[in-house]
Amino acid sequence: MQTPPEHAYPAHWEADVVLRDGGTAQIRPITAEDVRRLADFYEQVSDESKYYRFFAPYPRLSDRDLHRFTHHDYVDRVGLAATVGGEFIATVRYDRVGPEEAEVAFLVQDAHQGRGVASVLLEHIAAVARERGIRRFAAEVLPANTKMIKVFTDAGYTQKRSFEDGVVRLELDLEPTGRSLDVQRAREQRAEARSVQRLITPGSVAVIGTGRREGGMGRTVLRNLLAGGFTGRVHAVNHAFPEGTSVLDPEGVPAHRSVRDIDGPIDLAVLAVPAAQVPSVVADCGEHGVQGLVVLTAGYAESGPGGRERQRELVRQARSHGMRVIGPNSFGLINTDRGIRLNASLSPQLPAPGPIGLFSQSGAIGIALLSELHRRGAGLAGVSTFVSTGNRADVSGNDFLQHWHDDPATDVVLMYLESIGNPRKFTRLAKRTAARKPVVVVKGARHGGAAPAGHAVPTIRIPDATVSDLLRQAGVSRVDTVTELADTGLLLATQPLPAGGRIAILGNSESLNLLSYDACLSGGLRPLRPQDLTTAASPDEFRTAVGRALADQGCDAVVVTAIPWVDGSPPAELAAALRGAVAEAGTAKPVCVVHLETPGLAEALAAPGPAVRLPAYPAAERAVRALGEAVRYAAWRRHTEENPGRVPEFPDIDRAGAAEDIEVLLRAHGATGPSAVTLSAADTQRLLARYGIAVLPALPAPDPDAALAAAHRLGFPVALKPTAPHLRHRADLGGVRLDLGGEAELLRAYTELTELLGKPSETRLVVQSMAPRGVDTVVRAAIDPAAGAVLTFGLAGAPSLLLGDTAHRLIPATDQDAAEMVRAVRTAPLLFGWRGSAPVDTPALEELLLRVSRLVDDHPEVVGADLEPVIVAQHGVHVLGAAIRLAPPPPRSDLGPRSLPSY
Repeated sequence: MQTPPEHAYPAHWEADVVLRDGGTAQIRPITAEDVRRLADFYEQVSDESKYYRFFAPYPRLSDRDLHRFTHHDYVDRVGLAATVGGEFIATVRYDRVGPEEAEVAFLVQDAHQGRGVASVLLEHIAAVARERGIRRFAAEVLPANTKMIKVFTDAGYTQKRSFEDGVVRLELDLEPTGRSLDVQRAREQRAEARSVQRLITPGSVAVIGTGRREGGMGRTVLRNLLAGGFTGRVHAVNHAFPEGTSVLDPEGVPAHRSVRDIDGPIDLAVLAVPAAQVPSVVADCGEHGVQGLVVLTAGYAESGPGGRERQRELVRQARSHGMRVIGPNSFGLINTDRGIRLNASLSPQLPAPGPIGLFSQSGAIGIALLSELHRRGAGLAGVSTFVSTGNRADVSGNDFLQHWHDDPATDVVLMYLESIGNPRKFTRLAKRTAARKPVVVVKGARHGGAAPAGHAVPTIRIPDATVSDLLRQAGVSRVDTVTELADTGLLLATQPLPAGGRIAILGNSESLNLLSYDACLSGGLRPLRPQDLTTAASPDEFRTAVGRALADQGCDAVVVTAIPWVDGSPPAELAAALRGAVAEAGTAKPVCVVHLETPGLAEALAAPGPAVRLPAYPAAERAVRALGEAVRYAAWRRHTEENPGRVPEFPDIDRAGAAEDIEVLLRAHGATGPSAVTLSAADTQRLLARYGIAVLPALPAPDPDAALAAAHRLGFPVALKPTAPHLRHRADLGGVRLDLGGEAELLRAYTELTELLGKPSETRLVVQSMAPRGVDTVVRAAIDPAAGAVLTFGLAGAPSLLLGDTAHRLIPATDQDAAEMVRAVRTAPLLFGWRGSAPVDTPALEELLLRVSRLVDDHPEVVGADLEPVIVAQHGVHVLGAAIRLAPPPPRSDLGPRSLPSY
């Protein structure tokens, strides 16, 4: 007899999670094979915790208890365990006591209390319960068990609390709320930031794979650790060391044949051993209690299917022991904090400390960026933290964004990305970080249609231009090249944010002034009339001109151009004059310098000293691009602070009715897999109507008589048009007839279209009520497997189809998002009265966008919604056509519970 699907082992409930202290644990359903693990776990729980769980002394579990707590149907009785090293550290269980209610209880091993295990287990068991149709949890807790009461009350769910017979009874509504999501994401941020903090602030480092002779990755990392002045303990490990070796010459570092031989804790292990030896090394590290791994070793997913499986196993093995992994195929990790001075990388030099957090998936790009920042003046803007994640199998850019969000040593985040494992989470985290500090991204592999070798990520179906829109929505400054990444980062790290785009240009080169002026216009800035100081200008004249420009209320930023003096005056004099002018002005306006063939000027502008430091660029275009990114970021930040936007509520929306319709429709279509089903016109109209979206009535016209009957039913005037898929978007065929005011006109049009396009059965002619004149637009929403739900807007026809003139936002869209979308397309003037035409009802259009966003956000079963055309008239919007696609929802979404990506 086959096991019913709902009673089979639910593998999708398995998850790796980061705990409050930054360590990891694995969550999975408890099975009948866990009897020994449960018994061993219970033996390690204190008598007090056992009393809190069972309300009475309960020294051991009976055989009957062990059977009951390990045999579940995964529907009415479910148990989950949190494990480390394969052994239980906590359990949670629910038993259904009503159609939509279950009792829940936890038990956490005393040694692991305070790590947030119960909180994350509550998130996961709540998600399981919702999946099984349970809407409420009830829990009975002794008043003295304050820790468990706090777990429930701090979760953010709607709850009731009562006290009876000496027991606190808590009832939790499991529907996610704004507060529960805020609580969940705040815990996620603290836990993931802490996991990064453990990696970058080790008290001890073991370099595994350190050769006895110079050369090789292990020996290089060891030398770099020592040369950088790492403040903690360093150990060299190599199984080939001769017996009795205690010190590695000439460094004098303690040497060991295995991590197991090291006396004392090891916080970070750097692995530079062949891939075949990594599993045994990871096992040794896990047993020794190592907190994190930097895996330099190659030969993983970038090498093919076998390597991809080795990579998956590496992550599974490390996480099972509570360790995070940077890599494999990593270049290493750097922290310039003077109390740490960690250079666990292949970079020969520890960068100067500074405000830039640097993330690179590529080791080659990472070292190039470090070199570029150092070359342009180490005193200008140093690095706080650097990481190269290589294949990014575990620790990712998202983790470091969580860390940099609160890191006081980091003021600017620079990231080189070749893939984004979870774009929806990335944009959410980047937006939160960008509200405090700039985030600048350059993305490689934009046009290949696939992730680079070694990067296991979902395929993004949306165009790269759409990804750019979504990053801009999050406040991310996306640049095109690594050079622009450094240019923009240096300006943002050293200069205040501009209040606007009015740029003063001055210098001793008229040609450079004009190039800067043109670059400003091309970049969407507002350059003021350039001021030519002539080639005879002295440093003092520069100083006076810069001071005057900074004092001008009509100026937001200054570009200084400079070429060498004929008399050979030293660049240091000009640098001192410029720095002094900016310091004396005391205004919060950015200043950058464009110079040609002026050796030593950039270094002099960046040199340490009491005055401000200024970034210098060898080309006007580079300086202005960096300045343009600063202007755009500053405008986004001001706008976000002043009006962050909200997701509006619409009282007329019938969410419950729509949910019932969707359930019935999916059942009727027999939709059980991931394939989407397209609803009929009637079902589409009914579902949209639940959200206050009306579709203009259209009736089929398979023959002339049916067309006449439809016209009389709808009322003249009417339109006649084909709806066959191959004729959509073919305005060039002239296949639509409008304003048909009577029977004769309708019959004549019917004959013309039949002769032009073919038989009615092939063209699927319909008669539709006429809408007022206006601007034809298109509104779409779709679920991308990687980016999540995306809302799209554009003008119908050639602008969107041929030119790609569309705007995109992540769902749920705010009122600000909707307003920006309408204005973001290049053809937006057509909506606002271009060349004397009457403006159309853009507020009604924005409301339509928000209603579509709410439909898709409220119901994950809606995987596609196409409204086309949507006529925006002077008063109101009119939807002429619509299609909805449904599919069974995924078991888990961005709403939780918290978990690490699985590979």
